[in-house]
Amino acid sequence: MPLTIASDEVDQLAEKLASRTGVSKAEAVRVALVHELARTGKTLAERIRPIQDELARYPKTGLKADKAFYDSLDEGQSIQL
Repeated sequence: MPLTIASDEVDQLAEKLASRTGVSKAEAVRVALVHELARTGKTLAERIRPIQDELARYPKTGLKADKAFYDSLDEGQSIQL
């Protein structure tokens, strides 16, 4: 069954995406819907897992953070060079 959406804004957005990706407006809408369904179907933990996995691949240096240095960083404090 065909989908009809009478919205100038949606039409413009579909046209813009279609133009950028080189596909038809219908395909642009289909891809956008697939991506949005995939995005909203995942929990926060599932969405950030790839980022956590990438960070875990960095080697551990064994160095401890300099607490005094980080404590000295005050929001809004200018840095003197």
